[in-house]
Amino acid sequence: MQLGKNQIITGTIAISISAVMWGFDGVVLTPRLSNLNVIWVVFVLHAIPFLIMNLFLFRQYKNISIFIKQDYILFILVGLFGGALGTISIVKALFLVNFHHLSVVVLLQKLQPIFAILLAAILLKEKIHKHFILWASLAIFASYFLTFGISKPVISLDNNTFKAAMYAIIAAFSFGSSTVFSKKILHNHNFVTATFFRYGTTSLILFALVLFNGLMPQFDETTDKNWLYFVIIGLTTGSGAIFIYYYGLRRVKAIVATISELLFPVSAILFDYLFNDSILSPVQIFSAIVMVFSIIKLNSKP
Repeated sequence: MQLGKNQIITGTIAISISAVMWGFDGVVLTPRLSNLNVIWVVFVLHAIPFLIMNLFLFRQYKNISIFIKQDYILFILVGLFGGALGTISIVKALFLVNFHHLSVVVLLQKLQPIFAILLAAILLKEKIHKHFILWASLAIFASYFLTFGISKPVISLDNNTFKAAMYAIIAAFSFGSSTVFSKKILHNHNFVTATFFRYGTTSLILFALVLFNGLMPQFDETTDKNWLYFVIIGLTTGSGAIFIYYYGLRRVKAIVATISELLFPVSAILFDYLFNDSILSPVQIFSAIVMVFSIIKLNSKP
């Protein structure tokens, strides 16, 4: 019993640390790369950590010989949704708001459990209960006021706030999907293997996108300051946070992980205030509390 408690405490601390790191990254680090193309940014953010991993974890390649068809499919899906599509969407959203209320974009990501549960219902044929419908609806309702406040929204493709919100929701869907696939991977592989091949698969997918879109000239446009941020993110809030998160995820239940992850939006709001002097309105703060509470209730049942 004592060992179980220690594992829960360790897992909770690990997820909490990774959540704070992601909050810092989303508000302070990644937006500083907005002078570059989004796809190029996301590619480099994955390529640098993966290259560094190869120096220490090259023995992970031997696991390929024991992979089954499902493993290949899951890693591709995680790389496509959690790595490529999700990260491109959230980085695009952060760039669009131009340092104004970055915490709103980060908070909208917390809708991802809704998509994770919906995907589980579709793929695993799990029944959708009234409990889910109630709290998911409230979370979505609150997210509207978090984004627009009480003012009449300008729903236009020329409105950066609206576009950023849409990209953040796409990211939430992508990360929610990736959570389902990642949990299935962690049933058969440890967090080191999961992280290594997640970054490897994502890097390959993004490299193909870079070539397809003719973005290699971005290399020459990347400044020394950009490279510094790339390295810092890659070693800390990027692969470092993923390692810590996967380590914790294996040791706690879904509801504990969800509550621990709340340090992500909370820290984002704090960092947004400290670094950008950005403060949410009272309506947005109340909406954020309602949305986060709804997400907790959403995960309170299996």
